[in-house]
Amino acid sequence: MKRLEIVGVGYQAAMTNNQLKLSVGYANSVVVEIPKLVRCEVTDPTHITLSSPDKQVLGQVAANIRSVRPPEPYKGKGIKYVGEFIRRKSGKAFGS
Repeated sequence: MKRLEIVGVGYQAAMTNNQLKLSVGYANSVVVEIPKLVRCEVTDPTHITLSSPDKQVLGQVAANIRSVRPPEPYKGKGIKYVGEFIRRKSGKAFGS
């Protein structure tokens, strides 16, 4: 089982049929096809739970979803695995 978390103001996910609709800061929503072997649940708009008997397909689908908007190091916004540590960088204010 893989759990994904969406971090960011206005970022959300919705499930329709076998498609995961992601609103993650782009002009249009991104639609990700979910294979038949993978069961996808959107428990709330910011959490996605994936489960499947085939671990390889499960990991690939989770990686494809995460690649839509990987977490960025400055504000931490994006799609990440639950429990994943995002190394944060200081911005321009660090120099002064």
